[in-house]
Amino acid sequence: MIRKPDKYAWLTEAADGSTFTYVHGLTPEQVVTRLGGRPEDFTPETLDALGNADGRGPGAFLGVTTIGDWAFVVEPYWHTIAEEMIMPLSAGTRLVSHHSLGIKGLDHFFWVDDRQLRFCFIAQEGYAEEVPDELVETMDQIDSLYPPLADPSDGPMFLLTEHLTGITLTPQLLNESSYMWGTVPEPRSWMFPTPW
Repeated sequence: MIRKPDKYAWLTEAADGSTFTYVHGLTPEQVVTRLGGRPEDFTPETLDALGNADGRGPGAFLGVTTIGDWAFVVEPYWHTIAEEMIMPLSAGTRLVSHHSLGIKGLDHFFWVDDRQLRFCFIAQEGYAEEVPDELVETMDQIDSLYPPLADPSDGPMFLLTEHLTGITLTPQLLNESSYMWGTVPEPRSWMFPTPW
């Protein structure tokens, strides 16, 4: 079923300046531990209730919850989760991560299986040249729904994420889920470098 682009309008706005990362088969506690944090230092809160709180101290501030068989990570403050965080986090499992910064057109999308980059979009560089068989049909849908050179945050990244995770992110899931919020050690660089 092909979804209409306007279905993602709310998500495009909600995601601006944020990073969403999905990790299959891990608990929130396992995600925090893999990222070098201490689960006991994290506190539960919804994204709605979090409001405009800042990073609350040094390090990378993020929230983690569970959606089905996936841990869902929200980094809400204008950074991307860096390669040195994503690759270890994907060990033994599938990870999908995307970031948008609409005011600069800085969109990133990454699909990683067990530390192996499978597909990506990198701002200013575009999509990976080779499209895995698993994404051919979805990329054809994107080509039919969106104009050439459309920003992934206008809808394509959400369609790709749905295909790879089976999760349709809704306002209720994003804003009303209870997350574990806290900080993990900040990597040397927030920007994901070119992987090839």
